[in-house]
Amino acid sequence: MIDRRRPLAAQWTTLVPLLAAVLLVFTWGRDLPGPVVALVTLVLAGAVLAAVHHAEVVAHRVGEPFGSLVLAVAVTIIEVALIVTLMADGGDKSSTLARDTVFAAVMITCNGIVGLCLLVASLRHGTAVFNPEGTGAALATVATLATLSLVLPTFTTSKPGPEFSTVQLTFAALSSLVLYGLFVTTQTVRHRDYFLPITRHGEVITAEAHAEAPTARTALTSLGLLGLALVGVVGLAKGVSPTIESGVEAAGLHHAVVGVIIALLVLLPETIAALRSARRDRVQTSLNLALGSAMASIGLTIPAVALASLWLSGPLVLGLSAVHMVLLALTVVVASLTVVPGRATPLQGGVHLVLFAAYLELAVNP
Repeated sequence: MIDRRRPLAAQWTTLVPLLAAVLLVFTWGRDLPGPVVALVTLVLAGAVLAAVHHAEVVAHRVGEPFGSLVLAVAVTIIEVALIVTLMADGGDKSSTLARDTVFAAVMITCNGIVGLCLLVASLRHGTAVFNPEGTGAALATVATLATLSLVLPTFTTSKPGPEFSTVQLTFAALSSLVLYGLFVTTQTVRHRDYFLPITRHGEVITAEAHAEAPTARTALTSLGLLGLALVGVVGLAKGVSPTIESGVEAAGLHHAVVGVIIALLVLLPETIAALRSARRDRVQTSLNLALGSAMASIGLTIPAVALASLWLSGPLVLGLSAVHMVLLALTVVVASLTVVPGRATPLQGGVHLVLFAAYLELAVNP
């Protein structure tokens, strides 16, 4: 029975990304009727599950922390392409698109995904254990990138409004690239052991012994299908966004809710992958995914929109409001206290989830 299920799983995880790509070609840039939106949503969900499957295959082949890095960077690159595409469409709402998307990604990853993973791991295994050295380095990088790119524009005076001047935006973009490059080098070369899962006795788990690693050919195939699935996820999410937007407007909600919903859809593959790792007591892998996604979202999005602003008309608003700055500061403080001991209980997971709920509530009722 098990042998029969494996070919079936391989078939649907191959067919769904292809179906998502085909559906994306036929629906891109068009107004979709209700039945088509329902079909797109169904295929979108399937593409998310397929992306998680192929990410796990690649991760098993290359090992940690490379596996979580592949998924985080792949999702973020496609997300950046989506942001630049939407900004190119113009309109008054596009001026805050990059800021709203990046901040939503930070809150979803640092509070939503982190909180869920800590809660699941601690409830299932008593306490959630992870490496404070690697997690602390990742958190410090995320906090620095977020402050430089999203907080400082609110207080600079070279240009009116919560915007950077050209020189300031260039500095922020270059700083983001440098910090992200330094972190990736630290994570994968210099101090790779800081980002590997650990046992309850603090011993680093260098390899998983429960299953044989896939072949190089299988891993490369999964890598290609992962990219195709993620293109489908982000592209189809953009396709259903007008329906979501009209629903949000009909409900009388703030427009920022649209960005939150789209960000939740785009980050769904990483959320599922992180939760699966937490259930297997590999919390460090979950935190690598969450904080790595937040870091990549800032470190790649800000340089991309800075470059795109050279030919795009209209302002580029990056500065957060006072309410969002308070949420960001509280997130950094709470996350720092969570990371320091190297282990967490359900309380820490609950605190992060309450912060995430506060962000969602304030997005609905600003």
